[in-house]
Amino acid sequence: MGGAFLAAAVLARLGGRIGLPTIPLFILAGILLGPHTPGYTLLSNPHDLEMLSALGLVLLLFYLGLEFHLDDLKTGGRKMAIAGGTYLVLNVGAGLGFGFALGWGTSEALVLAGVLGISSSAIVTKILVDLKRIGNPETRPILGIIVVEDVFLALYLAALQPILSGADSLSAMLVDGGKAFGFLLLLALAARFGTRIIGKLMNTKDDELLVISFLGAAVFVAGISEMFGVADAIGAFMVGLMLGSTASGERILKLVHPLRDAFGAIFFFAFGLSIDPGDLPSVFWPVVAAVVLTLAMNVAAGLAASRVYDFGTQATANIATTLVARGEFALILATMAAAAGLDKRLSPFIAGYVLLLAVLAPLAAGRSHWLARILPGPRGGGDGGSDGHGGGGKDGDKDQKQVPVSV
Repeated sequence: MGGAFLAAAVLARLGGRIGLPTIPLFILAGILLGPHTPGYTLLSNPHDLEMLSALGLVLLLFYLGLEFHLDDLKTGGRKMAIAGGTYLVLNVGAGLGFGFALGWGTSEALVLAGVLGISSSAIVTKILVDLKRIGNPETRPILGIIVVEDVFLALYLAALQPILSGADSLSAMLVDGGKAFGFLLLLALAARFGTRIIGKLMNTKDDELLVISFLGAAVFVAGISEMFGVADAIGAFMVGLMLGSTASGERILKLVHPLRDAFGAIFFFAFGLSIDPGDLPSVFWPVVAAVVLTLAMNVAAGLAASRVYDFGTQATANIATTLVARGEFALILATMAAAAGLDKRLSPFIAGYVLLLAVLAPLAAGRSHWLARILPGPRGGGDGGSDGHGGGGKDGDKDQKQVPVSV
């Protein structure tokens, strides 16, 4: 664990001197010190960091929930649903078509629909924080699209699992989907009506007790979520959503910040451990084609979202480039595909696709003003002063609360 932290820190510091984002460098550290590359192997079994990696993902999404207040859902629900639904139709539909075009099989195509269609909540969150865009007007639609994606993902995984496991009962499939949907509904009701009670339970002047309380709540609900077929990250997000609206919300935001940064780095490092570079050449051209398709669909989705919210070209470019990243959910699908005995080319394809976009997404988001120059639409309208620039320095969160935004 210490070696993982230090390796990620050293590479990130070196890359920061030449302006590289931290996410792909954390992943690169995992690749270089993993069991699939020559030289020193820090961890021969990537599963040794599995629990720490899961905690990193939980904390990243918990932090996102703290930032995404219930007022945003109340005031922007319809627009959020339209923007998120459009994003899913374009990207999941393109992924399904791409899967059938590869000719690897129907089950494989259904897996690829999710791989190409769902953004990485963890990487998107990290990009927004690093580039100091939490307070930008277009950030709320971005987070709204992620919420819609996460709800879709819970239902998608519940429906896909029986197909991959060869379930021959429609009733079993409906039961699994119903459990996931029911638990999501329960969390949503708790977030909507239970905030006052939860706030009283969390209220304490002692920072130590507050840290233990919110960390326990986030991890516990994440674990329960998995039992009901809902991604653990969604459970953590909902807890953050509840606590962000309480009187302790601001204190929790500050206290969870260092935990999020530390274990988020472990999440990306552990992802790098799972990648075998030797498998990538065999799927090079399918990966390149999938990346080009994803970039095109994200630009189309960004244009559609900007029409809904009446944004200008810079905000459109920010939306399109920030949501490009694919990550943790694609890895979940890769694990499910391997367990189901699907085409062996799926795992290296997903690894190469995710790694390439993990590198491209932060770079593209930081240079979104290049894309804005060629996009159709008003040049300044609705951008809220966002210029597409922003640093990834250690103080990236200091100004994130200065601009109150309503969807």
